[in-house]
Amino acid sequence: MMKLLFELSGENPTLPCAEIECVASVLDMRPQIAVAECPVPQEARRLAMTHVVLEYLGECAPDITSFRYLLSDLAITTGQPFSGRIKLIHDNCQEKNPCSQREFERLIGTMITGPVQLINPVEEYRAILSRDRCYFGKVLYRIDRGAYDHRNPGRREFFHPGVMMPRMARTLVNLSLCGAGATLLDPFCGTGGILIEAEMLGIHAVGSDFDPMMIQGSNANVRQSVLLLAETTRLPMHNQAVDAVVTDFPYGQSVCIKKADTMEHLYHDALDEINRVLKNGRRAVVVTHRDISGIAEQHMTMLQHHTQRVHKSLTRHILVLRK
Repeated sequence: MMKLLFELSGENPTLPCAEIECVASVLDMRPQIAVAECPVPQEARRLAMTHVVLEYLGECAPDITSFRYLLSDLAITTGQPFSGRIKLIHDNCQEKNPCSQREFERLIGTMITGPVQLINPVEEYRAILSRDRCYFGKVLYRIDRGAYDHRNPGRREFFHPGVMMPRMARTLVNLSLCGAGATLLDPFCGTGGILIEAEMLGIHAVGSDFDPMMIQGSNANVRQSVLLLAETTRLPMHNQAVDAVVTDFPYGQSVCIKKADTMEHLYHDALDEINRVLKNGRRAVVVTHRDISGIAEQHMTMLQHHTQRVHKSLTRHILVLRK
């Protein structure tokens, strides 16, 4: 078990910290920073809403005097070329003891024994100041967020407007706590974005959709996923067949819905079927474009409710449910 610092994305107030649960147990948090215990640190590379993963070295009040005492107590010595960096997440944390970022960085460079190298160092030590704390650690991994941009849906063989971006799709898979070798179902798979992210994590992915065009298109996008042409309310699967469900519910009047007169009926019937095929104690992560918390709680236990504003007229509701 290793204690880590996670420098988080600021694009959503709750999702980045919740996502960490797939690899670690969160001990403490502030805006854009979390402290967690992680049994297998390299698994943190799967995270989508984390920028940097660091080995936790210590913490103190967010002022230069306290930081000097912390570095003195740590007495770090390294034979590798290193650099020191600081990230100031909330500058009001230094109102009582104002100082520049350069003072913190200079202190790291002078109080750590070893060769300083600012360009392409082998090791990087970072102080992250958020609200009332200064967290200090050594960088282990940087998350390659550019890889998500490279997987932009517009680059796929089959594209359809309004699809979910890869970074959000990966976050949803992580919220489900599904790991390599387990089976994940997306019963509204659309163009296969969630399936692609699951495949990359070594998960056995199964996608179903009522629209033949989507199944045909997804077949061109995914590599190993099993695809089923089926109604979400009548899946050709045994009871408790899957370890996780992750899906983005359809919305709008143009959606092709069989045996469901209204979206409310679809929500009830689909959640009932998701509950049937999901194993006991496992998670379903569902995305809707209206708040269906009341409906969801009739079928499963709601663990989390996140919101994401897409644009002025569209807010996603992300519900994490447990059977």
